[in-house]
Amino acid sequence: MPLSMLRQLMEFAFSPAYPQLSVSLSGGHISLAKKPHQHQPGLPTRKQILAFIEQSKEPAGKREIARAFGLKGSEKIALKALLRDMTDEGLVDLAPGRAFNKMGGVPKVTVLKIVEVNGNTLMAVPEQWEAEGVPLPRLRVVERGRKSALGLGDRILARTEEAGKGYLAYPMKKLPKVSEQILGVVEDGGNNRFWLKSTDKKMRFDTPLSELGEAKPGDLVLAELGGRIGQKKARVTQVLGDPFAPRSFSLIAIHKFGIPFEMPQEAEDEAARVSRLPVTAENREDLRDLPIVAIDPRDARDFDDAVWATLDDNPKNPNGYKALVVIADVSYYVRPSSALDREASKRGNSVYFPDLVVPMLPHALSSDKCSLRAGEDRAVLACHLVIDKNGNVTSWRFTRAIARISANIPYEDAQKAIDGELDHPMLELALKPLWACWALLKKARDKRDPLAIDMPERRITLDEQGKVTGVAVREHLDAHQVIEDFMIAANVAAAKALEEKKSALIYRVHETPSREKLVALKDYLKTFDIEFALGQVVRPSTFNAILAKVEDPELRPQVMESVLRSQTQAFYTPQNAGHFGLALGSYAHFTSPIRRYADLIVHRALVASHGLEMPAPADDSIKPTTGLTTRDFERLDVSSEMISKAERRAMEAERETVDRYVAAFLSTQVGEIIEARITGVQNFGFFATVESIGGDGLVPVSTLGQERFHYDEASQTLMGEDSGETYSRGMRLKLRLAEANPVSGALRFELPDGASFTPDRKERPRHKGKYLGGQRGRPSNIRHQGRRR
Repeated sequence: MPLSMLRQLMEFAFSPAYPQLSVSLSGGHISLAKKPHQHQPGLPTRKQILAFIEQSKEPAGKREIARAFGLKGSEKIALKALLRDMTDEGLVDLAPGRAFNKMGGVPKVTVLKIVEVNGNTLMAVPEQWEAEGVPLPRLRVVERGRKSALGLGDRILARTEEAGKGYLAYPMKKLPKVSEQILGVVEDGGNNRFWLKSTDKKMRFDTPLSELGEAKPGDLVLAELGGRIGQKKARVTQVLGDPFAPRSFSLIAIHKFGIPFEMPQEAEDEAARVSRLPVTAENREDLRDLPIVAIDPRDARDFDDAVWATLDDNPKNPNGYKALVVIADVSYYVRPSSALDREASKRGNSVYFPDLVVPMLPHALSSDKCSLRAGEDRAVLACHLVIDKNGNVTSWRFTRAIARISANIPYEDAQKAIDGELDHPMLELALKPLWACWALLKKARDKRDPLAIDMPERRITLDEQGKVTGVAVREHLDAHQVIEDFMIAANVAAAKALEEKKSALIYRVHETPSREKLVALKDYLKTFDIEFALGQVVRPSTFNAILAKVEDPELRPQVMESVLRSQTQAFYTPQNAGHFGLALGSYAHFTSPIRRYADLIVHRALVASHGLEMPAPADDSIKPTTGLTTRDFERLDVSSEMISKAERRAMEAERETVDRYVAAFLSTQVGEIIEARITGVQNFGFFATVESIGGDGLVPVSTLGQERFHYDEASQTLMGEDSGETYSRGMRLKLRLAEANPVSGALRFELPDGASFTPDRKERPRHKGKYLGGQRGRPSNIRHQGRRR
């Protein structure tokens, strides 16, 4: 061995930086070995270092440890070696940022992922965990101040600390998600290449699959998107099954939006226990002798409200009425901080699909014990209203009561009975008094002049196998408005009753439209010679006056859509800002606690503020309190934000699922001419909907012919440069259905004799059940590593 190398090895071995190494020379060979550890005077012991790391409130790196023990010079070098030893021995772990933590412990500052949202409690786990033999720790996230609520799957940088046998995490900042999940259907591209056709109709390109896993062509899968922009690929992480099997359209939305689907066994067990709670007249007002009726859709899955009205016999209220709005007493069963409460808070609301419902509560409560079914004694929270001859609600009171519903009546039957088309046993006893009382409420509503926008609602009909058999627009009857006005009256009464008690509550707020949206509406209305002054105080009646000016029945729907688009989205908040659309100063949701968590919170607030608490149950496993707790009051900001997010999630999921069923219904009509109406115009084409059915589809501008089309944003029109051919919103026209994709809900239209129309397209064989529509071959224009769609 060269002398220079030997000298370097000797210097290395005897360096104070490596006191743990010994050098031996045997048979011309040099070997390095690890010395048994000998504690160096001046250095902290292993036990002292571990104690410091555990007790430190900040990340403990080598510098912090050296400073804490007053180490200098060569002592710092020795400390570095000692920490390396402790790492090798499994006593400590080096966390990101060069900080140490006890092996099996959580770094003081680390990246966490939210994995559970139970009511106001958030649980997270470390994004990276490499401690062998040590279970993945769960940390309770403590949000401080009025920050936006964190949701399931969110990533956070957090400061952590031990608390008893567990850990607490204090968020420092929210981090972007590192990977994107895609829901789609696997397609065989030939040559052993596979593609993922997304269920999201907004995705214009299919994605190449790098890993197929157990999936096969035609499977609905969940995949993780990775790679750089322009080179994105996906790998299958979960196989969900046949996208065309019964209930699959709903399951697509459930997976896409992360809607909690399986009810935890703990919640189911608790529902079974609380279902046995007694419902008697003891500690409750007895309303069982009143002919109270529940009027709901014929296909309703749960019944949480019922009504009753009669002439007021009080001489101080001539020609006035007394009314009752009774609501399922869900707070009696779902108690604060219980397993049921945590799950209901996480879900936020029930989600209703054409083929199934994802309930907020277990079925033992939602469709049984809490559901107001005729002839069965039920626990209710009763809102007593006194209504004067002008329709003003002059007083209200709330009681816990027991009720026995006289009849569950579909809207259609109630309307037919009132119209004299159906002989119903509850006509004289219940329905006529309700309609007479509603006439007064309607008088007050007309004077208030709330926003009058009546947009059609689609109804999907299915056969026993879950296949779509029809799509129709739900008929709007007076019976719907009767119940709606009684519910609004009770909701207002709940808000005002809580305000009188100086109680915090969650309001349902709808704000005034923004100036930006009003400017856009003004520009659009100007194209129809409808004046709209921006300087005025905008009220709901302002928009009603605009709609009243539109006499053309074909023009009215598009103006109504424009007015609707100018409105803000309603949300939940503890701060009252009124409800613009209803023209109300105070408004809360009280009438649907089976399906909305916001209503349950309002019920609990009424219980707590009005002294309506019930005696503690004999079963010690059931929480004693039914009213809102102090902790819940303090968390109303966070709860409101979470409920609002859950509501928006449910609305999007329900809308997309209906679109999928509409596309499935239309998939047998691909190539045929249909009646359509233009619903939106952009520079790349226009969107149209099938008359009387719905479902939006695009007509690309490239299919309109060879000439150039100019887009006018104010009037939302496309005009041909040479022909002057114009396409504008609201215009009715015949279109050819070119594609109907049930998996994504996407439709695509063409002009009957447009540039891209090929006569033989109509003769293409139609696929039953699994037909996606459109071109099945591989398009030639591949861009960004994805297939053009």
